[in-house]
Amino acid sequence: MSDPHMPNSALEVHDPEILAQARAVLDMCHSGKAMQDAVIAAVKRNEQWRGEQCINLLAPEAPTSPAVRALLASEVGTRAAEGHIGKVNRWFAGTKYIDEIEALCVELLKQTFHARYADHRLVASMIGNLAVYTALTEPGDIIMSIAQPFGGHSSNRPDGPAGVRGLKIVDVPMDADELVVDLEAFRKVAPLVRPKLVALGASMTLFPFPLQAMSEIVAEWGGKIFFDGAHQIGLIAGGQFQDPLREGAAVMTGSAGKTFSGPQSGIIVWDDPNLTQAITHSIFPVLAATHQVNRVAALAVAAAEMIEFGRAYMAQIVRNAQALGAALAQRGIPVLGAHKGYTRTHQVIADVRAFGSGLDTAHLLARANIVTNKNLIPSDTAHDWDRPSGLRMGTIEVTRYGMREKEMDIIADFMARLLVEKHSPDTVLEDVIEFRQGYQTLFYNFDQGLPPE
Repeated sequence: MSDPHMPNSALEVHDPEILAQARAVLDMCHSGKAMQDAVIAAVKRNEQWRGEQCINLLAPEAPTSPAVRALLASEVGTRAAEGHIGKVNRWFAGTKYIDEIEALCVELLKQTFHARYADHRLVASMIGNLAVYTALTEPGDIIMSIAQPFGGHSSNRPDGPAGVRGLKIVDVPMDADELVVDLEAFRKVAPLVRPKLVALGASMTLFPFPLQAMSEIVAEWGGKIFFDGAHQIGLIAGGQFQDPLREGAAVMTGSAGKTFSGPQSGIIVWDDPNLTQAITHSIFPVLAATHQVNRVAALAVAAAEMIEFGRAYMAQIVRNAQALGAALAQRGIPVLGAHKGYTRTHQVIADVRAFGSGLDTAHLLARANIVTNKNLIPSDTAHDWDRPSGLRMGTIEVTRYGMREKEMDIIADFMARLLVEKHSPDTVLEDVIEFRQGYQTLFYNFDQGLPPE
């Protein structure tokens, strides 16, 4: 007879060996307290390793400030606040201070992005994308978005919110060498399909989009540009990237947990009052009810940090990314966009085919406490998803720990020792840990201010 507690491996999407290890740990626990302790111990192991001993180059991650982190554990997180701000709009009484917190967040987001409207209730940026599709499209509508080998993300593709909405998706033409939209090809394709929305969202994002020109093209039939700034939204707030709402985008979403350096959370901003009812209705009551007021408070403080420190912080992030790209290329690790200065964002994309797949390379680096991720690049196909040719790096976390261009040279040296010179990870690991010990303080916040010169 089969064990009812054992999952059917044919149905389980998670790694069965890791799940089995977790069951074994729990089987050894003789009380709920012991189970709690097992979870806390795992959290502490990650905190010590990833938080203190690793060089984290993951582009979708940013360490939050002490103030933001404290708010995520605040009492207000136990409170429900369904509805729009204001006593008449709420389902529950007793929300006067919650209204105050949420109103502060909304106004801070407006100020940060110089936008007329903002919403704070998206618990994830992908939900923000679904909110846009819910508000501005109908099932069967045509949209255009970027294919994944060129950096496109599932949130705008058939396997994500756009597909769930029942939209017909046409690829935005991309230039594989310049790593930008092929504007001339777009001029030809877009009028043939007349998309209702053009979604510009990319998880591999290196250079600005020709937003104004694309907006003028689709305006001929009433189409709109939707800017999915999941990765760039902090850079936009800090004045280090293009300004989508001023360049023709109707609405912009983004992730607060990436360059914005706030809690894992979605952000959405727009200027056109004619979109307000549709967007806010798609958020509530359609996609968000109780929406984690502790997260809202943390998002508000992250916005205040961005207003105060964002320009300096984001400028250093971009300088560090450009320096890292150049340093890697000088050491024999090919980097995309070399002829354009490697990047205009926080991201650096290496072509690691000479060293194995992106998967193998990322895990080799992780053995030396250098954390990156595999990534598709334009030469890949959908069949390369598990083992693509690229490696994606980001400079958010290393910058917030006070690192500058000279530290990017050191990091590139570590990587070259592993990939080019074929040193064992064990021989590099101790040097990485020793280097990382000198960078334990988070800057660009009200506790520490700017890093010392």
